[in-house]
Amino acid sequence: MSHKANVLESAAKGVAFASRQTGIRKLILFSSALVSFLSPSMAFAQQTSAQTPSSDKASLVGNGNGSTEPDSASPIDPNYVIGPQDTLDISVWKEPDLTRTVPVRPDGKISLPLLDDVQAGGLTPAQLKAELTQRLKKYFTDPRVTVTVTTIASQRIYVLGEVTRAGAYPLIPGMTLLQALSSSGGFTQFANTKNIYLLRVENGKQVKHPFNYKDVVNGKNTAQNTVLKAGDTIVVP
Repeated sequence: MSHKANVLESAAKGVAFASRQTGIRKLILFSSALVSFLSPSMAFAQQTSAQTPSSDKASLVGNGNGSTEPDSASPIDPNYVIGPQDTLDISVWKEPDLTRTVPVRPDGKISLPLLDDVQAGGLTPAQLKAELTQRLKKYFTDPRVTVTVTTIASQRIYVLGEVTRAGAYPLIPGMTLLQALSSSGGFTQFANTKNIYLLRVENGKQVKHPFNYKDVVNGKNTAQNTVLKAGDTIVVP
């Protein structure tokens, strides 16, 4: 084979090798680009997959009786008396047009389709349910009514004096004097925590009940940590 032929063969091999190298580089670049493109999607999919069980678990937390329904707020005292500014959830089974959330007006009444104004203030949820059921029998054979108090705003207590946030607070069933003080944001630096007192109207007269914060939190005179009633006023001197 002549020298010229050898040169041509070597050149051809060089071109072929260069082509292969270029192809490999292109393949590597393409693969890198593909991985970069897919990585966010894969990461998102992995993240979503990792979060899904937690989300499902959160939505299926039991309520203590074996049910898989979400947790609900503590039930209202069945003897709770509805008052102005409360919010009620009225549900009539299979009657979506009558099912709604309504506020109790200052006059103690609520407004519902077919029934117009209904007196709710002064009644317990069970008493209002019975009243609505009776009045709806004029339009339905067997009305099934549920009454739920969703917001308690009619019953309030008051915290005054040397606290961070003095003012009126909704009375939560079972709320104690100590819990009310906690809701008010704590004491100012000038508060006399040994001489706090509760003002309560009893038999038409205002009565003053002492409350020693330091004693109560240290386990002494725990009877002073009374359960509050609507209209109670706590004074921190």
